[in-house]
Amino acid sequence: MPAKKLKEFLDQEKIKYVSIIHSTAYTAQEVAASAHITGKELAKTIIVELDGKMGMTVLPANRKIVVQDLREVTGSDEVKFASEEQFREKFPGCETGAMPPFGNLYGMDVYVAESLGQNDEIAFNAGSHTEVIRMAYKDFERLVHPKVLSFTT
Repeated sequence: MPAKKLKEFLDQEKIKYVSIIHSTAYTAQEVAASAHITGKELAKTIIVELDGKMGMTVLPANRKIVVQDLREVTGSDEVKFASEEQFREKFPGCETGAMPPFGNLYGMDVYVAESLGQNDEIAFNAGSHTEVIRMAYKDFERLVHPKVLSFTT
């Protein structure tokens, strides 16, 4: 979903948000630095396979997934990181690796690290490597209805 469609969705839902344009950045830590956002507030989106079904994990840029914890909290037998080739086509209009954490709009379950919920705001890639959206975490949670779990270190 390009940033335009994401913004249209947020506008339709009457969500207050800020769009931040920054220099091109690819890793979550680079995006956080470029957009002047802390690593704990910037959410990175990682696509995983849970027993062969794709799912979206959302966690702070300064954290990492603990695969064993994700396996246990989701009740999955097998957890793998999906390759870019596997998920690229699922996010039309988005630059690879810059998908917004709205898996619900793409038919994917969304698993959010509970530490993100400790923030008043969440910021995330808006479908490109040069734009971030910042909004209230409670609005994100209301729109996405993620499963909030503990799976990071």
